[in-house]
Amino acid sequence: MACFSWIYWMALSVGLTIQGDSRSRVSSLVWCRSSPRKAQAGRLLSSSIDGSISEWDLFSLQQKTVVDSVGVSIWQMALEPCNGPAQLSEIGLDTVADGFIDEDAHSDLECSEIDFDDESDVTCAVGAGSENQRLAVACDDGCIRLYNVTDTDGLTYNRAFLRASGRILSVAWSSDAKCIFSGTSNGLIRCWETTSFHEKYRITVGLGGFGSGPELCVWSLLFLRCGTLVSGDSTGSVQFWDSHHGTLLQAHTYHTGDVKALVTIPGQSTVFSAGSDGQVIMYKLSDVAHESGKKEYSKKWVYVGYVRAHTHDVQALTVAVPVVRKDSLPNEKVIRMRRREKPISFSYHKWAGFEEPMLISAGDDTKLFAYSAREFTHFSPHDICPAPQRPFIQLVHNTVTDKSPIILVQSSNCLDVMSIKLGSNASLSMPVGQGATTQLLARVKSKGSRKIICSSISGTGALLAYSDYVKPNIFELKKLGKGGWSVNKIQLPRRLPSAHCMVFSMDSSCLIISGHDRRIYVVDVKKSEVMNTLVPQRKENDLNLPPSEPPITKMFTSSDGRWLIAVNCFGDIYIFDLKIHRQYWFISRLNGASVTAGDFPPGNSNVFVVTTSLNQIYAFDINGKQLTEWSRRHTHLLPRRFQEFPGEVIGLSVSPSLSSTSVIVYSTRAMCLIDLGIPIDQDKDLPKSSGPPIDKYETIKHVKANRKRKNRNEETKSLNRSSDFCAFIDPVLFVSHISDNSLLIIEKQWIDVVQRFDAPVHRHVYGT
Repeated sequence: MACFSWIYWMALSVGLTIQGDSRSRVSSLVWCRSSPRKAQAGRLLSSSIDGSISEWDLFSLQQKTVVDSVGVSIWQMALEPCNGPAQLSEIGLDTVADGFIDEDAHSDLECSEIDFDDESDVTCAVGAGSENQRLAVACDDGCIRLYNVTDTDGLTYNRAFLRASGRILSVAWSSDAKCIFSGTSNGLIRCWETTSFHEKYRITVGLGGFGSGPELCVWSLLFLRCGTLVSGDSTGSVQFWDSHHGTLLQAHTYHTGDVKALVTIPGQSTVFSAGSDGQVIMYKLSDVAHESGKKEYSKKWVYVGYVRAHTHDVQALTVAVPVVRKDSLPNEKVIRMRRREKPISFSYHKWAGFEEPMLISAGDDTKLFAYSAREFTHFSPHDICPAPQRPFIQLVHNTVTDKSPIILVQSSNCLDVMSIKLGSNASLSMPVGQGATTQLLARVKSKGSRKIICSSISGTGALLAYSDYVKPNIFELKKLGKGGWSVNKIQLPRRLPSAHCMVFSMDSSCLIISGHDRRIYVVDVKKSEVMNTLVPQRKENDLNLPPSEPPITKMFTSSDGRWLIAVNCFGDIYIFDLKIHRQYWFISRLNGASVTAGDFPPGNSNVFVVTTSLNQIYAFDINGKQLTEWSRRHTHLLPRRFQEFPGEVIGLSVSPSLSSTSVIVYSTRAMCLIDLGIPIDQDKDLPKSSGPPIDKYETIKHVKANRKRKNRNEETKSLNRSSDFCAFIDPVLFVSHISDNSLLIIEKQWIDVVQRFDAPVHRHVYGT
C-alpha cells in the first residue's frame, strides 16, 4: 500500500477516517475473516515499515497494535486462502456494508475455463482445514514469518521459514495453501512448502525477463487458480510462470519503471499491473493461433492496453465487485444493466453498477481512480477523491466579530478561526463571483501535536472545541481592547472520553459530545458538568441496554434546541428529544447508503434534510415520523442530470431566510440548487401526508411504478425547472450561504497541491 499514516474505509466515495500514527508507514493491508457469530465484514490488518502489525476496528474507528515489532521491516503480508464459500463470506469478499452475507456465492476452480463476463465470486481452493487462518509476513531479513489469526487470541506467532539471501519484498499463497511464493531483492522467486517448511524450487527472474543483477527486485506476486504465477519486478517486466515446474510462460515489458502491484478480476481471465511509471496495464487470457498456419489455438496472456491517470507512482491495485442489497423488499425487482457493446460516453455512470467489477488504483499523488474492469480501455477513469483529506470547515453568522461571518478550519493538529472580509466594493447582497479574503483571528494547537479528530464552533463564534484521541477540550474566544483576540481554555468535566463528533447547541449553552464509548454526552458549558447521557438504540424501548451501536460521526441540532440528530458511520439515524432526554425515533440506513450531509431549514425545526452517498435527498417530518410529502413524491424522481451529478454530494447549505425553501447541495465538482417547496399536483395514486412510517418508505417506489408515464414526465419537468446546476473548475472543499443571495465557496487548486509533491521517478510533471 502507499505511505499513509491513517486508514480510509471507502464506500467508493464516502470514507471513514481512523487516525493512526504519523510516524509509521503502512506497507500492506489484508482482510481477515471474522467469526461467524459476528455480523462484520471481516477484520482489517496492516503492516508497517517499522515492523509492527495493527488491526483497524471499523466499528469503533480505532487502531490497535497487535504485534509491536518483528525486529525488521515488513514489506508485504498475504492471507492464507479460505476453505470455501462459507469462509469466503466471513472475510468480507461477498458481504455488503451492513453485514448481510451472500449465501449463493459459488466457486470456479479453473481460470482458463472462465469467460471474461463470468460473474462468479472470488473463491479459493481447499486450505489446511483448521479454524485458524494463517498470515504470511515478508520481512526485510529474508525470512517469512507465519502468524495465526483468531478471534479469541488475536494474532499469535506460529513459526518462521528458513532465512534466505536478500530481502523478501513480496509473498503469495498458492490456491490450495500448500505452497508460499516469495519474491526477493536479488531477483529470485522461491517456492516454499507449508508442510515441511523447506524450499521446493527457485526461479531466477532475470534470466527469463529482460535484465538481471543483484538489485533486481521482485515487488509483486499474484497466484491464479489455474496454477499460473505472475510476477512484477524492478525492470518493468510482468512475467507469467508455470508454478508446477517453475518455467516461464510469457513475459511483457510494457512498463518503463518498477512494477509495484498486480491484481486480477473475479473470473481470473484478466490481470492488471501498475508501477512507478504511472501506467495501469491490462492483460487478457485469449486464444492465439499458432504460427504454423494450422487451425490450432492455445491460451496466452495478451497485452490489451494501458491507462495513465496518475501523475506519480501507482502503489496499489484492487478489484471491487459491488453486490446487490439483501434487504430489498419482496416485490422489488433488481434491474441488471445490459452490456454496452459500443460505449461512447466517458461518464462513470455508464459502467458503474451492482455486480460490475471495478478496478481501483492508488498512487503517490494521493489519488484514487476507478476503472471499468470489463471495458478498461473504453471509459476514462473516475477520480474518486478530487480533493483528498478534505479539512473540516464550519461557518457561523452573527458572531462576536461585529456580526461578520467566522469560519473554523480544522487541520491535523490545529484549529484556525478566521473572519470573512469582503472587498471594498462588496457587500453581503452581492452576487456570487466577487472575491473575499479571510483574516486569522486565532490559532489553537493541540497538546503535543496530537491528531485532532473532530471540532466545532458555537453559533456566536465565542466558543470552540476539539477532541484528540485523549480527551475533548473547549476554549473561549474574547476580543481584547486593541483589536486583538485571546483564547482561554474552559474546564470540562473529568473523565470525558475522546470524541468522534461534537456540536454546540443553538444557544451555545451546551456542548454535545459523541464519545468513543458509543455514548452521547450533553455538557453544560457554564457549570462544567454532564447534564445527561444518551445511548443510541435501534429500538426505542431498549433504554437499559449497554451501548452497542456503531460510533456516531455526525450530529445536528435544530434551531429551537429540541431535536438532536445523530448519524452513525454506516448511515443509521437516531433522533433525540432534548426536552425529555430520550430517543424519539430511529431511521435505518437509507437504501443502504451513508449520510453525507444534513441540516434544518431555518423556518421549520421539525423538518430535517439529508443527502446520501447515492446522491439522493430526503426530507423528514420529525413530528410525524415520516418523509415529507415532497420527499415521498420526488426523492426517486429527481431530474436525470441530478442523478448523474458529477461526483458525490458531500454537503448542503440552506438559505438563512426564514421564507426560503431551497437548499444547495454540492460535491467537489459541482453544486445544485433545489427548491423543496415546488408546487405539488395532488395524485390519487399517491399516499396522503399521513402515510406509512419511514421504515416503509421504500414501498413508495412501487406506487410510483404504477403511475402513468405522462404524470411522471410532467413532474420531472417541474423538478428540472426547480433546480439549477453550476460546475466547478477546481476541486471545492466547502460551500455555504453568507446571506440570502451570497455564497462562500472555498476551493483548492490542484496544481498547488501537485507542486508540493516530490517529483515522480519515471515521469516529468509540469511545474515540478
